[in-house]
Amino acid sequence: MVGADTAWILTSTALVLLMTLPGLALFYGGLVKATNIISVIIQCFAIACLASIIWLIAGYSLSFSGSGAYMGDLSKVFLSGVGTATEAGNLPENVFFMFQMTFAIITPALVVGAFVERIKFSAVLWISGLWLILVYAPVTHWIWGGGWLAQMGIQDFAGGLVVHLNCGMAALVIAKMLGSRKGFPDDVRPPHSPVLVFVGAAMLWVGWFGFNGGSALAADGAAGMAITVTHISAATAALTWMFIEWMSHGKPTLVGIATGAIAGLATITPASGFVGPIGALIIGFLAGVICYKMCGIIKNQWNIDDALDVMAVHGVGGVLGILLVAPLGTLAFGGLGLSDQSVGNQFITQLIGVIAVGLWCLIITWLITLVVKKTIGLRVNDDEETEGLDTSIHGEKGYN
Repeated sequence: MVGADTAWILTSTALVLLMTLPGLALFYGGLVKATNIISVIIQCFAIACLASIIWLIAGYSLSFSGSGAYMGDLSKVFLSGVGTATEAGNLPENVFFMFQMTFAIITPALVVGAFVERIKFSAVLWISGLWLILVYAPVTHWIWGGGWLAQMGIQDFAGGLVVHLNCGMAALVIAKMLGSRKGFPDDVRPPHSPVLVFVGAAMLWVGWFGFNGGSALAADGAAGMAITVTHISAATAALTWMFIEWMSHGKPTLVGIATGAIAGLATITPASGFVGPIGALIIGFLAGVICYKMCGIIKNQWNIDDALDVMAVHGVGGVLGILLVAPLGTLAFGGLGLSDQSVGNQFITQLIGVIAVGLWCLIITWLITLVVKKTIGLRVNDDEETEGLDTSIHGEKGYN
């Protein structure tokens, strides 16, 4: 074990937890109506707590133990056999466990953006818990736990598939099955607090240095380059989004530039350990253009009320980043040249990963949501939705 590596991953663990609590909670909280801010924050908070317990009981073991192609085993339930001297690579395994726990926390929390302002709190808890076991854990094992996609040579450095496509596809399915908010799409109120959106986005940006840089699992130049390209992509996407919005609507908005930054961060995530600064500029620009366009397509053409654009920003961004790894990770584009496959073969491997993860998440999320819908129900009643979930469900107000 290397002390510097351990110190960096401990720091990264704190940074990634900061992304959810309070970063994502504030980002999403600012985007909803003032009568729903408490509901969004408590959903993120409760998911963080629930995911932590599930990760301890079985999530970690199913993701990172055993040699199965499709799922881990139960040899490390409750961290069985893991002590202070147990190693995972060059790290204490309990440090690796905690670092990966923060990824298991933020992934279902990201899905919250799809169903804000209209979902039952009990449904959030049941869907999130089942989804972690049945979707997140298997996909994590496929890619990071030595499963079949890892054996094919998939390149997903920090979670383009594991985190972003997974949460984006889940968001799309749940939003479709739940139905739209009242007034969608013509009479939906704008974000009630752009300031909170900025504060949350800024915390997410800083935390992402631990998300991507920590995924190097070492305090070295690879971590430094991951942080560098992460920052460049975020800045490029933020400016791209801002200028598109400015040209399209006549005014640059704080919500727009913040959302653009998140799109750039999501899109660089799978590529951050493989590309250089030139690749980061390209990824950031394409993220700003394509994710911006997809927000309108999903809501206006597909008529799906993915309220806070989880699929457009995270799902589409994750897929874009995964596919761009193949060409932009090569030395010709200033990448690190870490693939042992040709560009064409690596692209095919990446595409297989996209299709497999997308289909698995779609099918299993649909089944989970259907079961919850048929048992406890998904949606609050009309009066509760009109009043706002803060007072009708949680008995609190965000503002007096």
